[in-house]
Amino acid sequence: MAAGLSLLAACSTTSLDEPGRAPVTDRSSRGAATSAAVTPPPGQENAGKPGYYTVRPGDTLTRIGLEQGQSPRDLARWNALENPNLIEVGQVLRVVPPGKEPAAASPGVTVTPVPVPAADSRVKPRALNGKASDAAKPVASQPDGEELSFAWPVNGALLERFDEARNKGVDIAGKAGDPVLAAADGRVVYAGAGLRGYGNLVILKHNNTYLTAYAHNQALLVKEDQTVRQGQKIAEMGSSDTDRVKLHFEVRRQGKPVDPLKFLPSR
Repeated sequence: MAAGLSLLAACSTTSLDEPGRAPVTDRSSRGAATSAAVTPPPGQENAGKPGYYTVRPGDTLTRIGLEQGQSPRDLARWNALENPNLIEVGQVLRVVPPGKEPAAASPGVTVTPVPVPAADSRVKPRALNGKASDAAKPVASQPDGEELSFAWPVNGALLERFDEARNKGVDIAGKAGDPVLAAADGRVVYAGAGLRGYGNLVILKHNNTYLTAYAHNQALLVKEDQTVRQGQKIAEMGSSDTDRVKLHFEVRRQGKPVDPLKFLPSR
């Protein structure tokens, strides 16, 4: 029985890993006799350089892509990863396109502020057609003149506001099966359930600056690399990896989470 339990314990340490999760390897534990022979993680020559990222315990390519504002598939291609699900703690990855300036070095982005509803207010009903109301639309502008107007992805009550420390987006109530709409034109860079805490997740890339994320869906209706239009149904609301039916919606500017209410039209 002891041997059987030991075997089960050994199996569980690998089978529960999230796809793409970096193996947590303590290289120092191999002892002084063998440490000299240990090969350093790939990419060490780029450690600390702008446009590169050092993998930490618990990272996945999907999480790194979300936090860096890039497609996980692009990250795999830029780093010549034969298996994107195998990245190593301490490995240094390129997180900007080859030949491009790091995203952090690009000029700042300005957003036209809009009034934010009170914390306990409920969202007024509106048509689920993906079109912003006649109220003033906040416009996200880039230095090259490219502009984006965001629309609400679902129609429902605001459950929880943005708090950079606790909640990297907003949570919006709804019923199971309610349509989830693309907040702006974009390309699907992720559609799956490989990021813990997000459930069934869609990530859209709108341009070189902005991503939006749509989490906890019960069904995903788009595939990676698919182009979508503002107002297009991309998923159905659900409660995957959470305690109630809701949409967790994030806006990421160059990978950094920002308050979605500053980008959405008042209603």
